[in-house]
Amino acid sequence: MSKALVWLRRDLRMEDHAALYHALKRHQQVYVAFVFDSDILDALSDKHDRRLEFIWESVTELKLALQAAGGDLLVRHGRAQTEIPRLAQQLQVAAVYANRDYEPLAIARDEQVAQALLGEERTLHLFKDQVLFEQDEILTQTGKPYGVFTPYKRAHLAKLNAFYLKAYPVQRYLSNLAAMPAAAMPSLESLGFSRTNLKSLRLPTGMAGAQQLFHDFLQRIEDYEQARNYPAIKGVSYLSVHLRFGTISIRQLAQAAWQLSLAGNAGAATWLSELIWRDFYFQVCYHRPDLQLERRAYRPEYEQLPFANDRDWFAAWCEGRTGFPIVDAAMRQLNQTGYMHNRLRMVVASFLVKDLLIDWRWGEQYFADKLIDFDFAANNGGWQWAASTGCDAQPYFRIFNPQSQSEKFDAQGKFIRKYVPELAALDNQLIHAPWAGTPGKKHQLPSMPEVDYPLPLVNHALQREQALALYKNNVKQK
Repeated sequence: MSKALVWLRRDLRMEDHAALYHALKRHQQVYVAFVFDSDILDALSDKHDRRLEFIWESVTELKLALQAAGGDLLVRHGRAQTEIPRLAQQLQVAAVYANRDYEPLAIARDEQVAQALLGEERTLHLFKDQVLFEQDEILTQTGKPYGVFTPYKRAHLAKLNAFYLKAYPVQRYLSNLAAMPAAAMPSLESLGFSRTNLKSLRLPTGMAGAQQLFHDFLQRIEDYEQARNYPAIKGVSYLSVHLRFGTISIRQLAQAAWQLSLAGNAGAATWLSELIWRDFYFQVCYHRPDLQLERRAYRPEYEQLPFANDRDWFAAWCEGRTGFPIVDAAMRQLNQTGYMHNRLRMVVASFLVKDLLIDWRWGEQYFADKLIDFDFAANNGGWQWAASTGCDAQPYFRIFNPQSQSEKFDAQGKFIRKYVPELAALDNQLIHAPWAGTPGKKHQLPSMPEVDYPLPLVNHALQREQALALYKNNVKQK
């Protein structure tokens, strides 16, 4: 009987799954595997990584679901380049099926696996799954990849239709899952990691968790256009980590957003635009591998900006003690939960680069280490947007004022009070700029005189001028 192996990576689900569908349709016995890749795990310095716990929980749920459907999930720990060819040989499969990845390091890994399989006369089949349009599916009229989002979005929407949003009917072919004795699931501890505070954060994991969040979001998607900007309210979908690890299909999300937007739902149209941004950054990543491999700026004229790179200031930014409450609250949210509201990601990135004059790559790496939804394409794109070094970036002369951003998007200080509780006693005006209360020294909070909060590291107005000069001088030299 014809046998195949499906290799899961960032697609931890059973429904609407391209590789699983094609394998089940073409073969009579289909095995499914996931590798906790030691090349990735060994590079993680923090062994209390929420991402690993999220993946582990999601893999555990998926394993049980596959067992209930008559199959199982084979879970391995090691180098994917070794484990997948070895498993294919042990199972004597004709081919390995997987969904395509677009990061250059992942592409290189897949090429190594393909070559190892080819040596055993087996084939690696790759499919589009994690994006709506990939690689060269959307190009300019001159055949080049887009470097500006708005025309890319127009082309994307012009091409988008029900065909591209149709789900793969995996359920129809589940009888072709290979029956086998239950295989062992490695513990989190055996992988070298330990439990985090993930459960206390009440972030639902796995396929069921993704569907729970999605259906909750659909009840309030109409308000998304405005609500998404306010970190103290429930305005966003919270699905970014589920998209990152593929516990839900991008087609399911986009189909709902597309249909609602056609019906005049402004919130759904805005959310669909955000999903298109995701595709946009993936195609940028694919066409510019140097962004990851060499950590290049997208725009070469900004490759060598002479940042001051004060390490003490960077440490203060990382730890949430800059003296700017909205920045500190956002960084503490990241450190405590692994998540940061999207509006605040822009604020803290602008602050690091254009107030503290620190290379955007330092912040990009810190986010890569801390974000539970870290995705290279989106993270790099967002940081280069804020630093004005990327494609379709924020112009360098537009610099967020952290105080005005705080006053506009957290007017009552609810978000600040949650993550910077030492400022809770301040009124709704002073909480955005505590230094205004006692000029020249640390402020003593009215109800808690023993608690100090630092003065601002910098004067925003002065740093803004320095940032403008730094960029202007660099442009002139080029």
